Amino acid sequence: MTETHTTPDLAQAVGDELPFLRRYARALTGSQKTGDHYAAATLEALLVDQGDFRQDLGPRAALFRAFHRIWVSSGAPVEDEPGEGGAESQAQLRLSRLTPNTREALLLHSVEGFQTSEIAAILDVDREEASELLSIARREMSGDIRGRVMVIEDEAIIAMDITAIVESMGHSVTGNARTRNEAVALARKDPPDMILADIQLADKSSGIDAVKDILDEIGDVPVVFITAFPERLLTGERSEPAFLITKPYSEDQVLSAVSQAMFFTSTETLLNG
Repeated sequence: MTETHTTPDLAQAVGDELPFLRRYARALTGSQKTGDHYAAATLEALLVDQGDFRQDLGPRAALFRAFHRIWVSSGAPVEDEPGEGGAESQAQLRLSRLTPNTREALLLHSVEGFQTSEIAAILDVDREEASELLSIARREMSGDIRGRVMVIEDEAIIAMDITAIVESMGHSVTGNARTRNEAVALARKDPPDMILADIQLADKSSGIDAVKDILDEIGDVPVVFITAFPERLLTGERSEPAFLITKPYSEDQVLSAVSQAMFFTSTETLLNG
């Protein structure tokens, strides 16, 4: 195959959407390293053959479709990584029990905001099948793991909304903390199975630092971060959260992120920034 070079327009389009592809890839695999591996493979494939980039779909859907061609051809949705204690192996076992393509469809819709027709194009299925995949995903994910969730959020109305969504899924909420110190104290008093954290807190402290302190004390638990500025975190310059919800969020985004985070018993977070 003859090597080609990307056009400036294509390079710009891919560059603009790359942080969100990395977010999606990491949520899909539960690992920044594995997710970035697939994202990089997608870029390499596009450098060789721009025909994989469907211009008629729009830049974002076209990039995600190219990613899925790599993803499907690999046949390895989650990889074991040395030193991670087999967490990905446990996740792989749980994922193997789900209907194929359901998690992909749910993440594409709930977290990345794609419409059913776009999901169909990305996954290379018809629209009816894409719609059915979303329905199956919601049923399968809603019947999975239950746990105790801690909320770190400084805005009372948002905290109440998140709590209601989490409790509607069958999880219990240990409480809400507004600052880093409150969060650490709450976790010591009532250790959670999962954390859902805003990044900028009431006293200008950081939800990232609060989570780091908590995980240092209680060990790894799944984490979902919420931020109005995801592009500031999705830079590839340091460790990143596997599950990242963008404000303003939808109920579907919270449902999807919380359900999928529970699949992974160990979630890397922003600990080295």
